Parts: sequence; C-alpha cells; structure tokens
Amino acid sequence: MLEHIAGNISRYNMFPAGSRCGVAVSGGADSVCLLHALFELAPRWNLHLSVIHVEHGIRGEASRADAGFVRDLAASLGLPFHCRTADVPAVAQENRNNLEQAARGVRHEFYRELIGTGLADRVATGHTRNDQAETVLYRILRGSGVSGLAGIRAVTSDGLVRPLLSVWRSEVEAWLSERNIAWREDETNADPCYDRNRIRHQLLPLLRAEYNPRIDETLARMATLAAEDEQYWEGQIGEMPHTFEVRLLSTAPPALARRMIRRVIEQVKGDLRQIDFAHVGAILELAQSTEGSGRLQIPGVDILRSFDWIRFRPLRAESEPRPRFSYPIQPPCTIEWPSGGSISFEIRDNGCVCDKLENELDWPGGTLELRNWIPGDCYQSAGLHRELKIKQMFQEARIPLWRRRDWPVLVSDGRIVWSRQFGPAAGSAVTAATVRRLCIREKNVPFA
Repeated sequence: MLEHIAGNISRYNMFPAGSRCGVAVSGGADSVCLLHALFELAPRWNLHLSVIHVEHGIRGEASRADAGFVRDLAASLGLPFHCRTADVPAVAQENRNNLEQAARGVRHEFYRELIGTGLADRVATGHTRNDQAETVLYRILRGSGVSGLAGIRAVTSDGLVRPLLSVWRSEVEAWLSERNIAWREDETNADPCYDRNRIRHQLLPLLRAEYNPRIDETLARMATLAAEDEQYWEGQIGEMPHTFEVRLLSTAPPALARRMIRRVIEQVKGDLRQIDFAHVGAILELAQSTEGSGRLQIPGVDILRSFDWIRFRPLRAESEPRPRFSYPIQPPCTIEWPSGGSISFEIRDNGCVCDKLENELDWPGGTLELRNWIPGDCYQSAGLHRELKIKQMFQEARIPLWRRRDWPVLVSDGRIVWSRQFGPAAGSAVTAATVRRLCIREKNVPFA
C-alpha cells in the first residue's frame, strides 16, 4: 500500500522536495495510517513532518482523550505537535451552521493559519476513496452540478493534499492491523443524526445490496472523470475579471459560462462553499436577461448587473457610504483618482493644440475644484441645446451604476465646466477667440 500512496503523491506532485508538511490527525484509522505512511515515505521527498490536531469541544472527555492520543503519537515519532482547541457548538450557533460545517470551518481556518505563518507548506488530510464515493453521492442528492461531482480534490489551491484518496478504508485498517498500530474510534461516526453517517451506514449498503455491489467504485470513478474534465476547463478559463461585459457569459456555451461564473465567485469569495447549482443558474439568467439591470446576493458575494456590465464583489454586512472626493486644482498638476488612474491638468496658449486623447476648455482663469459627481448635478455640455442632469447622461451613455459614484466633475466658481466623457460645458468650449486652453488628460482610468 505504501507504493500505492507514493504513486498518488508523485502523480499529483503533492510535495515539492523539502516541503514542510503538517499531517492532520484526528486519531481515527485513516489519519493515523496517513501519518505512519508519510513518516516512512518522508525521506523520498525530504519531507519535514509535523502533526496537526483540532479538539472540537464536541465530545467532552472522549474528545480530550483523542487529543492526548494524537499528542503521544506525535511524541513517539519525534514530530512537532500543533493543537487547536475550539468550541465548535458555539461556532455553529454563532454562524448558524450545523456541527459538521462548523467543525470543517474551524479545521480549515487552522490549516490556513499554519500555512500562512510558514509552519507548513502543505497540510495532508486522511480522506480515502470511500470518503470520495460518499462525497459524490451526497452531492448528487443535493443536486450538484458537474463541477461538484469531481468530489474531493487530491490537491487544492490553498495547500491541502490527500495522499490516501486512491486507497480504500478496508485497506487502511488492514495495513494498521498488520503492523499492530492502534487508532481511536469516534462514536459519533455511527450517529444517524449526521447526513454523512446515514449515507455511509444506510444508503450505500442499500445500494450495494439492491442495485450495484460496486457502487463505491462507480462513484469514485465518476469523481476521477469529473475532476479530469474540470482540470481541462480550469486551464481554458484562467483568471476572471471581477467586472466584465455580460456578453462574455450570454454568448458563451452554457458549460463554459457556468464554469466562468464559478471561477469568478471563487476568486471573490475565496472558496465555493455554500455555492450550489441554483446560485450559478440565477447569475447566468441575470446575465442573459434583456432587462439590463438586477442584483443578486449569494453566500459571500454581491452580484450587480447594470446595462451591459456585471460586477462581482465580496458581500458586506452594511452598504458602503458614498465616497466624497474634492481636490483644488492649480494647473499644471496631476491628481491620482481614488478609483484608479490619474487626471492631469495643463494650461497652454492658443497655438498649442491638445491631442485627441485630451479634453480642452477655454481657460479664463478662476478657481477650480475637481470632485466626484453628486446626485442632482446638471449642466449644458457643448453641443447640447439645454441643460441636463448628469444622471440622465449616465442613463443615455449606459454607464454602470458603480462607476457613477466617483465620476470626475470639474467645477469653476461653483459652476460645472467639464465632466468625464460628457466633455466641456457649452460656455467653456474652445472657440476661435480662446486665448488659453486648459488641457485635461485621463490616464489608466477604469471604465467598468
């Protein structure tokens, strides 16, 4: 079995030579097997192992005894031991999660901390092929899309690796028994209150007996095939911008569009937990809608459609206050605009014509203020026959809602003389009688 595990490590390049690997050990058979196997295989990759344990505070004295067992196991192998004690029931209540979700969140937060502080480059967990089969069946029951059928990944982008993912639980227990290696049994693994346990002890035995005696292998193979498909798609998609034109989704084949949505959600949120098929479908429907506007909020992500654009950003508990920007302008000068890019001002005489990338105003002198748009702002831009609210100009130009908040407006003695894209006011346009020109250049300013 060791060679089988070594082959899995090599296949997925789980450990670059010299890696610091934290081994997550609960005390159960799978994680104890993982620790002993990696301890024997460590010289092949020059691994520096440590033992990681989370005492969840769920099972009282039994839970504390597990922590003591793992601590002693680490000591017997001469390995560093990192333990996190948590009150998972309190975490579950605070976050309105079930115990399984809360415990998983606590463990993964601990893993991220260890990797973030440099105590580990990788964290290895003891998931087996049985866990893979159970996960795929669970996701099928929940209505997972194709991406979810990939199940547990052998290697994740945040540093988790699963060396036992191609090994069956029966092989694990046989290997430990042959070597007289002890492990702990968690009595909650038989508790039918947990979905995973009902799948393991009730549903899968029924499926084996009544439908397919090799259902576990079938489900695990499905995960392998789905993971290979997803690996291909991930290479095709690459990084996604957080704001983009909706036609990127509306014109793409549904299989590609759904994966692009999942990718941008993962980039914005950091993971895909609690994101299901219905969430992705609703976003795709929003992008394909002819209405041109709409908003969705899914776990951890706020999605806003405005005209031809769609924006993804982290979901915040409270709406952000509207920013107010104001800068006195004394040309020549350059203002770094808070939302990105810069705006430069330069005075030139009538013989120097501004280039096509610049706006130009008749410059009679006076005080200037550069600020962002305020609801109610209005002016008559050059070429129009009447004054319009800038909000109406936004609508006609199909400017996305989020770009309006920091839209630059130039004011002279309380009167708007220029704004981005809509140009100079009628009374400030350059004419044959202009003596001095105020040239305005915007550089690297994001549109959407």
